[in-house]
Amino acid sequence: MITRRITRQIKVGETAIGGGAPISVQSMTNTDTRDVEATVAQIHRLEQAGCELIRVAVPDQAAASALRSIRDQISIPLIADIHFDHRLAIASMEHGAQAIRVNPGNLGGKDKLARVVDAAKLNQVAIRVGVNSGSLEKDILARHGHPTPEALVESALRQVALIEGLGFEQMKISLKSSDALATVEAYRKFSARCDYPLHLGVTEAGGLIAGTVKSSVALGLLLHEGIGDTFRISLTRDPVEEVRVGFELLRALHIRERGPELISCPTCGRCQIDLFSLAERVERHIQPLQTKLKIAVMGCVVNGPGEAREADLGLAGGHGVGILFKKGEMYRKVPEDQLFAVFVEELDKMCRE
Repeated sequence: MITRRITRQIKVGETAIGGGAPISVQSMTNTDTRDVEATVAQIHRLEQAGCELIRVAVPDQAAASALRSIRDQISIPLIADIHFDHRLAIASMEHGAQAIRVNPGNLGGKDKLARVVDAAKLNQVAIRVGVNSGSLEKDILARHGHPTPEALVESALRQVALIEGLGFEQMKISLKSSDALATVEAYRKFSARCDYPLHLGVTEAGGLIAGTVKSSVALGLLLHEGIGDTFRISLTRDPVEEVRVGFELLRALHIRERGPELISCPTCGRCQIDLFSLAERVERHIQPLQTKLKIAVMGCVVNGPGEAREADLGLAGGHGVGILFKKGEMYRKVPEDQLFAVFVEELDKMCRE
């Protein structure tokens, strides 16, 4: 049983973060934000996958100006990612960003930070204070020698105090490192000292395999301890994959479930159908679905029939055929070249029912 850490609640658009609200899964586009059509198209794919908040890079004024058009065409809250230039943060809020991500330490001093905070108050925009191991303040880095968890916490607490001193509290905090265990320790230490909602993530985690493993280790530990209110799985990959991994992580921890749960075997020498392709096609088909079902795609007669019977809908492979099971009962035998079509037809029918 996971007991959530109690945090303050803020709003990003209409989405509540912290304070007992569901842990939200977010991602970031990798399109050129100035290309509104491409950015909106990618966000629509992310929405279909279940993404609940989306962040876009704002490297210049043209990107900031594109935000209003992007926001008008999407249905999830839009977050602007800002570095170095406080004017871009202000412009992003003026053009419709519902939250901004900044590292206050690289905005150019307290006066410029104050202008950003004033704009956030005026536009009713939340601020994510994003502390990264690669961009710590020079004095903190010199004192600690390298980006230790303690250094990350010191930086975050400093930035929170600065913004609170400007009369603003609509904040969420992140303390990211590319080291999974350093990330865990930083969040643990910070959460013991501050009750702002936390955005979890491992920065520059890597490609699909390395990034999934590192992120799952760090975020899995933290979420199991009740730490974290929203998160991103950072992958050098199509961002849709980030959302897929994110929801599977929540499912594995029994925190949230979205759509069907897919069970499939790793295959062995007994498998006589192309299970790799079949399982991948089924996995992609179920991504937009929201009905909670257990489905099994199994390759042979050892565990296949047992797992298939335990599922709402399952199949067990044979020699060029598959046996379909529905609600524990053998349903029909299907030739291999028809397996995918028949399986998803039955799955879609169950979802409609």
